[in-house]
Amino acid sequence: MLTPAELVWLLAAVAKGDQAAFERLYIATKAKLYGVTLRILRRSDLADEVIQETYLKIWHNAGTFDPRVASPITWMVAIARNRSLDLIRKKSEASIEDEPAAMEVAGDEPNPLARREMTEELRRLLGCLGHLEEGRRRMLLLAYYSGWSRDQLAAEFEAPANTIKTWLRRSLMEIRECLGS
Repeated sequence: MLTPAELVWLLAAVAKGDQAAFERLYIATKAKLYGVTLRILRRSDLADEVIQETYLKIWHNAGTFDPRVASPITWMVAIARNRSLDLIRKKSEASIEDEPAAMEVAGDEPNPLARREMTEELRRLLGCLGHLEEGRRRMLLLAYYSGWSRDQLAAEFEAPANTIKTWLRRSLMEIRECLGS
């Protein structure tokens, strides 16, 4: 992977219509962006579709990238993630609780969390996660960070899927209460 400074330079060149810079940017970042989309969508055909849309959006919006707001890879990952979540919303008829990745809020803003706010929110969230029992904390992270399904969690924690659903809901309520105080 190229350095952030090199990626900034490439995005600036892409903003001016430089196809060679776009090709270098694609080669340097395609594995990372594909990994993000595949983790969310869990289907290579859908991930391929989202990657194509992502790079098209990067080509058209490279001029809007601001290195003072986000790193280049963060900006591009946010585009891929948001496109993936949009596709889930369109194609899935399942409950939002049945798709852990869809529980993450996808904003229209390429940088969904401002750095200063993210730092403070992250500190508060980590503090609240620290108050949870070790097993519940691990379960939440596997579900909402790693994208495990309730069935996978049920096998890992040797409990019925409905019990896992209850534990997740209660743990989230505890975190919400903690964040509210």
